[in-house]
Amino acid sequence: MSYLRPDIRQRADELVALYPQKRSAMLPLLHLAQEQDGYLTDEGMAEVAELTGTSPAEVRGTASFYDMFHLEPVGKYVVGVCTNIACLLAGGEELLDHASKTLGCSVGGTSADGLFTLEETECLADCDIAPVVQVNHRYVRTTTPDALDALVSDLRNGRRDDEIPPHGTLIRVRRNGGLRAPRAQVAAEREAAQTAREARAAKETK
Repeated sequence: MSYLRPDIRQRADELVALYPQKRSAMLPLLHLAQEQDGYLTDEGMAEVAELTGTSPAEVRGTASFYDMFHLEPVGKYVVGVCTNIACLLAGGEELLDHASKTLGCSVGGTSADGLFTLEETECLADCDIAPVVQVNHRYVRTTTPDALDALVSDLRNGRRDDEIPPHGTLIRVRRNGGLRAPRAQVAAEREAAQTAREARAAKETK
């Protein structure tokens, strides 16, 4: 019996079908499993292992390498504040401290209402707007304590949900045509590659 919800399992099966080797679908499958629960459960990772023909230990090892995956429950909104050198010089540490006070949780912790998890991040490659803040891996231009307070207020009241996707989802894939679009693209690329191989083979036999 599948642990994943029927709609997510259907999308998982569609994803696996896109790849010549099932294990290549592991990362997008982990995103799907995380979408269901908000973090990666043992049951979810076991099903990803089954779908990819790998072991739960390999799936867990892969998931633990990437900071976009969580092995423990997190808040609805995962707030990341960069404190690498450019952001540090622009007040990143002060903004992180302010975020901790505003959210009422320490770095790595979750607010009492379960809405927010606060993280200190490595460089997010957007230094021109330092200090850089992300919410659910979406950049937000929140470089001052006042702007952060306004953002938190908006999120608490659901005023930014059209802008901030749920954590761990493949929402951008769905907005761009869902899984059918990449499937068609993959099919076209495979056909082009096969045509090229046949052309080379024909040329070599002449």
